[in-house]
Amino acid sequence: MPHKLLIEKMRSAACVAAVERSKLGIQFAVVVELLFLTGFDFHFLNSNVYVCYSAQPNEFSGGMMRTILSLAVGMSVAVLVAIGCSGGSSSSPSMNAGSVSVSLSDPATCQAPNGPYKAVYVTITDVKASTNSNAAATDPSFVDLTPSLASSPMQVNLLGPAGGQCFLAMLGSKVELQAGNYQQIRIMLAPDSQGASIANNQCGNYANCVVTSDGTAHDLALSSEAQTGLKIPSGQIANGQFTVGAGQTEDLDIDFNTCSSIIQEGNGTYRLKPVLHAGEMSTTSTSINGTVVSSLGGKPITSGPVVVAAEQKDASGIDRIIMSTLTDSNGNFVFCPLPAGTYDIVAVGPATLANGTVPGVAYSAGVVLSVQPGQTTGNIALVPNTQESLLDGQVTTQNGATPSAGTAADLQLAALQQLPGNGPIITVPQLPMTGVTGASPAYNPEGTYVTAAGGNCAANVDCVNYALYVPSVWPNVGTYQTSGVQFAQSTTMPVNYTVDAEAEIPGSGGALDCSSPDMQANTTTSGGPLTAASGNAATIAFTGCQ
Repeated sequence: MPHKLLIEKMRSAACVAAVERSKLGIQFAVVVELLFLTGFDFHFLNSNVYVCYSAQPNEFSGGMMRTILSLAVGMSVAVLVAIGCSGGSSSSPSMNAGSVSVSLSDPATCQAPNGPYKAVYVTITDVKASTNSNAAATDPSFVDLTPSLASSPMQVNLLGPAGGQCFLAMLGSKVELQAGNYQQIRIMLAPDSQGASIANNQCGNYANCVVTSDGTAHDLALSSEAQTGLKIPSGQIANGQFTVGAGQTEDLDIDFNTCSSIIQEGNGTYRLKPVLHAGEMSTTSTSINGTVVSSLGGKPITSGPVVVAAEQKDASGIDRIIMSTLTDSNGNFVFCPLPAGTYDIVAVGPATLANGTVPGVAYSAGVVLSVQPGQTTGNIALVPNTQESLLDGQVTTQNGATPSAGTAADLQLAALQQLPGNGPIITVPQLPMTGVTGASPAYNPEGTYVTAAGGNCAANVDCVNYALYVPSVWPNVGTYQTSGVQFAQSTTMPVNYTVDAEAEIPGSGGALDCSSPDMQANTTTSGGPLTAASGNAATIAFTGCQ
């Protein structure tokens, strides 16, 4: 095909990968055969081979098309990784060294039109790792994973691009590093003083910014992160460490939970409170996908946004949200890339508006336990429920002085629920709901709050009121099986919840604060159990804060 016609055809197709022809091998031949059967073809232009989706839109259902596209991207990335292992320098790695490639991902729930942001840009100047979990930012044990970024920082939109692409940005080429167990990762961001020197800067004079739904760019303040980097400790790395074996090539994915990482201050400014996770990627199985439907008729839910979260247990055994995303118009979702491991998938939604101001949950949650990358949940059925439930309360913070006084803290709040039968403790995702005004207390779907003096705070404390909206019935729960998931919903009463709050030092890059940085409330202000029907939770009081 002439180059001009080929280019025109490629513009009208979904071309998901490009590979240098000189590096083709048996791996590519296998993927060609698989993808050709599913509506993809391959075009040779100049020195590259382009992998393109060529079937007409009506040849597959929306769900099938998205699944195939996700699979194709995953396999194309696997091909690129496999080829990258043998390409480049002709010298072989040293006997005690391995190599690593770094990517950044983030499926977005706070993106317009359902959320407040059109884009979130950060400018990355370096990514480094250390085998010492307690290493300070300047410790010599850190290894540079992205040496090319020092001279050419990369500005990344954490909310895009859309379209099911697995890797949102490759931050650096393969680098060789000593074999070992890396237990800390730091991401260095450019300060605003470098804004004018950033190529194609989308933030104007800023180095990092949020673009609100009206198209306006606002500075994203970093505080100490510009000097010390965004820290990913071992507790936020899958399996506690990133292992590189001698002579091996590993792929490290960093998940930037953008929606939970942005705090809007009372004066309208924006501040970064990074929520990050990392883990080793498989080159063959990187995604979990499925479809969320109503249990009545098995049809996709279209009355509002549906949030799906991929969760993993932390050191205390609580399922914490690693990634979250919205379903598409056909009820489909995909998490990609996901580090190797086992995940619980939790879906909630959609929201309704009661009395025009207060959001509620019109369906049960849906849960599929023990899912691994490369597997699909199938249909996750949410059970219609017209009753909405609100968990609200107050969090207070005090310093360790004598006498004590109020002091501000960043908070991350979540609604927890232990599944019946002594099952796992899950986090119930909150729904993005625009147009919710006048609700008291203020609703923040990302669960991020900041304590401050004044308002209805007691003497000598800073405080904040919060609202969490949850289903008033138990989730519809199943465990993954290759033969299909069998769901069951408990009807026992009451439906219990726990409010979890984690305190961090403002502007510290996520450093924990207070004498006990994680506290919970599972009772009401009157001392009874906290249930879907009981409402007001007992006050969570942090002391010994900085």
